[in-house]
Amino acid sequence: MTETEATGLRVLVTGATGYIGGRLAPRLLAAGHRVRALARDPAKISDVPWSADVEVMRGDLSDPASLDAACRDIDVVYYLVHSMAGGGDFADAERRGAQNMAAAARRAGVDRIVYLGGLHPAAEQLSTHLESRRQVGQILLDSGVPTLVLQAGVVIGSGSASFEMIRHLADRLPVMTTPRWVNNRIQPIAIRDVLHYLLAAATAPLPRSRAFDIGGPDVLRYGEMLQVYADVAGLRRRRILVLPVLTPTLAGLWIGLVTPIPPALGRALIESLRTDAVVAESDIDEVIAPPDGGTTGYREAVALALARMENGEVETTWTNASPTRAPSDPLPSDPDWAGKVVHTDHRSLICDAPIEQVWRVVEGIGGEHGWYSFPLAWTVRGWLDRLTGGVGLARGRRDPQVLYTGEALDFWRVERIERPRLLRLRAEMRTPGGAWLEWELEPRPGGTTLLRQRAVFFPKGLAGQLYWYALVPFHGIIFTGMIANIAGAAD
Repeated sequence: MTETEATGLRVLVTGATGYIGGRLAPRLLAAGHRVRALARDPAKISDVPWSADVEVMRGDLSDPASLDAACRDIDVVYYLVHSMAGGGDFADAERRGAQNMAAAARRAGVDRIVYLGGLHPAAEQLSTHLESRRQVGQILLDSGVPTLVLQAGVVIGSGSASFEMIRHLADRLPVMTTPRWVNNRIQPIAIRDVLHYLLAAATAPLPRSRAFDIGGPDVLRYGEMLQVYADVAGLRRRRILVLPVLTPTLAGLWIGLVTPIPPALGRALIESLRTDAVVAESDIDEVIAPPDGGTTGYREAVALALARMENGEVETTWTNASPTRAPSDPLPSDPDWAGKVVHTDHRSLICDAPIEQVWRVVEGIGGEHGWYSFPLAWTVRGWLDRLTGGVGLARGRRDPQVLYTGEALDFWRVERIERPRLLRLRAEMRTPGGAWLEWELEPRPGGTTLLRQRAVFFPKGLAGQLYWYALVPFHGIIFTGMIANIAGAAD
């Protein structure tokens, strides 16, 4: 055992399935720490590259008993949980979750809590989401456990929600209308620098609990950020028209139509931009040294994010986090269907290719590869979903070839994956019921593969029944073409 391994801290990461937590966990491991990941659904961590090196524990912030177990024998808790979906009493749920974690950490004798909050001005009225983050940070600071809060603004990195909003606005709209917040001052920070500060926060000297602002070297207006992105991406200068009457709700709907960001998340991001987000103090430099060479400039951060996307090196995306709606129940096993209304579409065929070759096509489905049948129908369904406030097809996929349990795939989410035999997707488009799509592969003699495809729909009320039967005429085209084209692509 090396000295680093012998002295490594015992670390609990909440939000390990999210954008930040999913990147921090492997870096904590590389630094020699022992990592425990808390997840409501451990399956979402079951096949990420670092899953075998962490202890995964099932738990929920609303369940104090599960948090007591998670905090047992832990030195540092990383609190990286925050909902950007909004709706209902999310702020109350956030407060309760933070209070439960603070109490559990105190009971367990945790040495430190590290929290990533939002950068905000001290004396202005904040958006609902920024105020919630501020309150969560204060709850942890008042917990009695030494706490280090890092407050960051717009995070720039491949797959971050803020970067995706900038990218799609600039890529798709040479002329765009924006609310007045386009002229607010923002100090963005590269994801690599956020991770630098988070990683160092585990061992940094901390005389007392307090919050620190962190940011990159550039202070820009949001409109300038769009123009710099366009320049780095090789686009012409964008025309920006400011409309004072464009409310956050209307802007959120507009964002939802032209970017992969759902309207609720777009509204939350926009509301958070209505105040300046600039570092007010640089006290963090006395606690954690800046990265070698200094923090990353905005232009370089954009270039790095684009390069990673082009090279297929997106570690995590904003879609890693929980869906904008409550997740559906897992698909019941077939015997549990007895006595329930369920509609299915089964198809199968023999592929003249080995199972590994067929699996590559199946795992590569969606995103730029499409759905192997009736592309116009999928496009129309995606737009209809967006128009009704759903996620649509615009989320795409994180990696062109590899999927992980729990990640988003267009308007589906990967519910189960068993390489190279099973892929099951759960629908997140708006439907009057629950929908699943799955493929099972079975090797056959002579190097061939039996491919089974199944669509399952649990209707909700009369609307669900009508929805299924309205689509029945299209099933023969969509599902027959899908399995045939998957087999053809694998040959």
